[in-house]
Amino acid sequence: MAWFGLSRRRWRSLAQFVGLLSLCMALVVSCANPSSSPDETADTETGAESATESSGSSITMGTTQTVRTLDPADSYEIFPGILLYNMGDRLYSYTPGTTDLVPQLATELPTISDDGLVYTIPLREGVTFHDGSEFNAEVMAFSIQRFMENGGRPAYLLGDKIESVEATGDYELTITLNSPFAAFTALLTFWGVTPIPPDQYEIAEGSFQPDTFIGTGPYKLSELTPETVRLEVFEDYWGEAPANEGFDIQIFSSPANLYNSFKTGDLDIAYQTLDPEQITSLEEEASEGGWDVIEAGTTVINYMLLNQTIEPLDNATVRQAIAALVDRPLLNERVFQGQAEPLYSLIPTSFDIYEPVFEEEYGDGNAELAKELLAEAGYDESNPLVLEIWYPSSSTQRNLVATTMEASFEDQLPGIVDVQVKDVESATAWPNIDEGIYPTFLLNWYPDFYDADTFIQPFMECQDGSGKTCNESANQSFYYNEKANELISKQRAETDPEVRKDYFMELQTILGEDVPYIPLWQNKDYIFVQEGIDNASIEPTQQFLLWQVSN
Repeated sequence: MAWFGLSRRRWRSLAQFVGLLSLCMALVVSCANPSSSPDETADTETGAESATESSGSSITMGTTQTVRTLDPADSYEIFPGILLYNMGDRLYSYTPGTTDLVPQLATELPTISDDGLVYTIPLREGVTFHDGSEFNAEVMAFSIQRFMENGGRPAYLLGDKIESVEATGDYELTITLNSPFAAFTALLTFWGVTPIPPDQYEIAEGSFQPDTFIGTGPYKLSELTPETVRLEVFEDYWGEAPANEGFDIQIFSSPANLYNSFKTGDLDIAYQTLDPEQITSLEEEASEGGWDVIEAGTTVINYMLLNQTIEPLDNATVRQAIAALVDRPLLNERVFQGQAEPLYSLIPTSFDIYEPVFEEEYGDGNAELAKELLAEAGYDESNPLVLEIWYPSSSTQRNLVATTMEASFEDQLPGIVDVQVKDVESATAWPNIDEGIYPTFLLNWYPDFYDADTFIQPFMECQDGSGKTCNESANQSFYYNEKANELISKQRAETDPEVRKDYFMELQTILGEDVPYIPLWQNKDYIFVQEGIDNASIEPTQQFLLWQVSN
């Protein structure tokens, strides 16, 4: 578990660079799949790849995302998470279209002890699994224990926080935490915290079942191959029945194949992931083509880390100057064709506590301020700042971001700033980031649950440091700030939402002053649906509720 706890955050960001919600971001359709084999390229040009044949009145959906595993104790990618969310239930969920927490397999919100450590949760009776076995408190305790002990990628989410979990009644679960955590109920909405039958799964480190899933949700898995995911309606579901007869999902080899299959009407829905030119084309042709475009913001944040153990980034004034040079509207226009949202904090704009501190402090492309700050730090034409911007070589998107920033920085301060764009394979980058090898790196972050804590604590907390430097890789920039640590501990223990907001406001102010990271942009998400398909939408929590879709 220690290894996972140490490297989980950076591993996860890099593992998903070219996956979910990243849009690949090539600037022309013909560049949509630069790594395609000749055969794949041929399919792209001829439209040879066809959608999965529909079974009955099931809804057909296409995606370019893959399914590494459907084991809830090991699944840590967005698209498999969407599948698990639709095939399984959780103790708590959200009212559709909102971020209002509601009981699901629980019957009430938890009763929490005065010290904030003990959560007592009453459970729903009469729930059965896809295999006919019964759900109860012992099953839920087993599932949570397995999630923590089997050592899967998301194991730390609960393993770092839970001291014990036990069935204290046939339908009563008691969870004891190591320390108070105000967002714990929200964490219990994570797709991996779903019950599975003990006679079909085991608690054993490294024991996973990637190709099967047995849950209690509205759909059951009927087929899983590298090309196909087929979901059937679970007729004995305890809750509201789906508005459709199931989903047939085709996994495409490239965005262009997905685009062509949707345009020719072979698919009811196209979801994740198309390139900017393809999205623009489908938007412009929607009326004529007879399809709808559903756009939503996401909580996926993209940023540049600044390593404070490497000169001159150990100087806060230099970090502030770099922040002033960043031109987010330029990135959105040239790289994303308007299909992103400028971001000025690590907390996404959808949170009411979002504070655009970087816009207020530094603006966008503020060459005058950057020049002043660099002069204060001793940099000018006779002593230019040499800045390396690193990104993973597999990411076309981040290549375009890095080269756009290079041109913009050098145009703003010619002779004063020398940007050197460098790339590295993700497999190599990951341990190197952990060791503090790179001065900067372009990264993204997919939240685990809907709470501001998950956008602040992983980035700003370090318990072992001195001055402004963390002595371990607790966060990516090796950042240390005693005041930030204190505020993070306070907000985690605070039960009053308004008081928590105040703590987060102060943390964002510190972020803007110290600049251990520079927030850059927030992704947008798109669903394309044919005429006659209704109620497809992206939830504020980024989930796609398949059971609501009708045809």
